[in-house]
Amino acid sequence: MYLKKSKSVGASSPLNGIGKQDWDSRRKRKMGEIAQALSVTPVDVAALRRMAISEGGLLTDEIRCQVWPKLLNMNTDNLPEKPAADLRENHKDYHQVLLDVRRSLRRFPPGMPDDQREGLQEELIDIILHVLDRNPQLHYYQGYHDIVVTFLLVLGERLATVLVEKLSTHHLRDFMDPTMDNTKHILNYLMPIIERVNPEVHDFMQQAEVGTIFALSWLITWFGHVLSDFRHVVRLYDFFLACHPLMPIYFAAVIVLHREEEVLECECDMASVHHLLSQIPQDLPYETLISRAGDLFVQFPPSEMAREAAQQNSQQTAASTFKDFELASAQQKPDSVLRRRRRERAAAAAQAQAQAQTQAQDMAVARPRARRLVRLAVMGLTVALGAAALAVVNTALEWAPKLDLHLFP
Repeated sequence: MYLKKSKSVGASSPLNGIGKQDWDSRRKRKMGEIAQALSVTPVDVAALRRMAISEGGLLTDEIRCQVWPKLLNMNTDNLPEKPAADLRENHKDYHQVLLDVRRSLRRFPPGMPDDQREGLQEELIDIILHVLDRNPQLHYYQGYHDIVVTFLLVLGERLATVLVEKLSTHHLRDFMDPTMDNTKHILNYLMPIIERVNPEVHDFMQQAEVGTIFALSWLITWFGHVLSDFRHVVRLYDFFLACHPLMPIYFAAVIVLHREEEVLECECDMASVHHLLSQIPQDLPYETLISRAGDLFVQFPPSEMAREAAQQNSQQTAASTFKDFELASAQQKPDSVLRRRRRERAAAAAQAQAQAQTQAQDMAVARPRARRLVRLAVMGLTVALGAAALAVVNTALEWAPKLDLHLFP
């Protein structure tokens, strides 16, 4: 395969302010830990999940070939043969799959020879049709090929086929229903998560009536369709494969929250906010966002957010039909109102900070005791963060697709 020799590390640690020598040392140590987890019997899947989630992910595509199947509890001893030639002729989705694959040129590495890319596109078609033919309950959707091509480029055709089939009957199952009802339901988790973290951003987006459709392609392609750097895509796949199937919607929320300044400075109307959010910056701090998404999952788990997600449709419908709400919005120019409120809050925060500094000077005599309290707080935070990381891994292990479960039965 074209990418098998790559040393992709996603958004690598040196980009996050860590020196190259330090990162090389940590990288070498991590590769040793992954090798150790793979060498024991049974394989230490919990350790592999921690490695996939932690900074740098699984480091190389060679390692992904070994670890991704373990994260899905896959036995790779008996890989499928190439599907029969008549499968294309007889399958109802063949022509749509063909059109989508032909449009997927940007998903292949720049500079790849045409004949090699065309061969991979043929393999991509075969994988998709093989999975759909073996699982008639699954329905093809546009964007599915963006996920499959990532597995093809990393794993090769035969290994990608078995992993994609497993993924399609678990993590992606709800996207492959006859209707989009379950996909819409998953999108409905987005706004409640944002509201818990930043009510101001949530209120601004609600006022703009932007909805969540801007995040649809993020969710159903695991961001493969919207990120141009393949390293970033596989880094996210490391993370998503090691976690609960709803983790992509938490990552979507983190992206919106990371862009708080841009969102709140945008004109408060649907078209402007949708245009802003649908264009993902390519220079995001991926490792920081991955860490934050994991933290949010622990703070606001799906079980806690489910009821709020179920209420989203009724809330949006009520707002869009409330006539005096529309009139007030037109008269008050909500973008100006929200920006002024934000400036007032910033001024209040600055005033509070100045008062805190004055109080700190008056309390200088209490510094020894304060230092002790700070140390205790830091110790408590360290324990809490460790527990948070452990909870993410444990949740993933509890969900791990060894049972044939549907996210939304």
